[in-house]
Amino acid sequence: DLDEVGRISGLGSDGVRRALLGATLRVSVLGFTPGFAYLSGLEKRLRNVPRRTTPRSSVPAGSVALAGGHAAVYPQSTPGGWQPLGRTDAVLFDPDSPPYAVLEPGDLVRFRAVDPSELSVPKGGLGRRGAWRSPGGCVFEVESSGLFTTVQDRGRRGLAHLGVPGAGAADPVSLALANELVGNRPDAACLEATVTGPTLLCRHATHIAVVGGGAEVTLDGMAVAAGRVTPVAPGQRLAVATTGWGPRAYLAVRGGFGTPAVLGSRSTDRLVGLGPGPILAGDELRAGQPTGTMADHLVPGAPGQSPPEDRRTLRVVAPHVEETEDWRSSLFDRLFEVDGASDRVGLRLRARDGEPVAPPAGQVRSAGTTVGTVQVPPDGNPVVLMADHATLGGYPVGAVVITADLGELARCRPGDAVKLAAVTSEEAAQALRSLRRALDGAVVGPYPVTAG
Repeated sequence: DLDEVGRISGLGSDGVRRALLGATLRVSVLGFTPGFAYLSGLEKRLRNVPRRTTPRSSVPAGSVALAGGHAAVYPQSTPGGWQPLGRTDAVLFDPDSPPYAVLEPGDLVRFRAVDPSELSVPKGGLGRRGAWRSPGGCVFEVESSGLFTTVQDRGRRGLAHLGVPGAGAADPVSLALANELVGNRPDAACLEATVTGPTLLCRHATHIAVVGGGAEVTLDGMAVAAGRVTPVAPGQRLAVATTGWGPRAYLAVRGGFGTPAVLGSRSTDRLVGLGPGPILAGDELRAGQPTGTMADHLVPGAPGQSPPEDRRTLRVVAPHVEETEDWRSSLFDRLFEVDGASDRVGLRLRARDGEPVAPPAGQVRSAGTTVGTVQVPPDGNPVVLMADHATLGGYPVGAVVITADLGELARCRPGDAVKLAAVTSEEAAQALRSLRRALDGAVVGPYPVTAG
């Protein structure tokens, strides 16, 4: 976007180069992705360059970019709305070497021009980390992986200051129910299957449970019920054919899947690739030691386990804003459709009436984000951030999905009709209490429950 930035700023492409190379920049904060440093100190005309109207689905690792008053380098290949100007091969984040991020707030940074032949090709992500060869006996061998199957737990916490996404299960409700069924700790790791799940060959006797929206599960070709503890013997083949009416299903194994933790979690995140990555045919999956008493099955109508109606309603809380900023009302009580480009990073919405949301004019400052944040880029198509979202964002925020509905957010499929319904913070708190009461009574046990 060098020529475009030259046009917007009035400097021309050569002027942009001179201004960027002549500046001494200071790290203001780390965020967005691991090691992504917001660099302040740009020439005034460069500070006025806005983000792109429509964010790119992928910005190459090593891209030197600017927007919203700052410059930055993309440490990994990720989606992004900044304006790329050049590239570098500098490695800015290494999850194996504390303090992990090369830069920290207050550091001074200068860019130096080199010939492209002097640069190596930066990695596009953090890659698979040999996690499938961890110590312990193999409980399952992967025969086929399904569309996109990853290990997920409750995610990484306390690392947003380094730009590390939280990751973890997209549907925390189904993860919790699956773990409770097989007697695991709440933070145990499960397999998260997307649309079509894996086929696994059992190598060591164990018990499993699959929880998800109508998931079709077979053992040696015979159907077994989802939402129920099932014993699996060596030599048997377990398959999650589809995830049913929900896009995701969770397979829990007794003891939890035993991949090594990376920065405190076994989860793989799609945004930057922390963790072992999606499972592949030939991978050996290991389980930890059992810790608790197994339950037996889920009660009918357990949270998140009933088919959706003709549309999904996501309850949201709107942030406190000046009364004149009434653009947020255009988000509420209208039908959106889930776009096929949605993934674990964000649920992309388009208005069914074809009328995009009109966000406020001008730039907004980058700010911290959370799961459920409803961002509105300049193109007017909202994006609801999901488990692998960036830690900072610079698009206007219209609302935030309440905690009680994060599972419902994760169950939205491409083509689903979705309505955002505004509620008060008191109503959001009541909804969370109601969900917790329902979860407390959702599991029947101990295993095996017998008649009478």
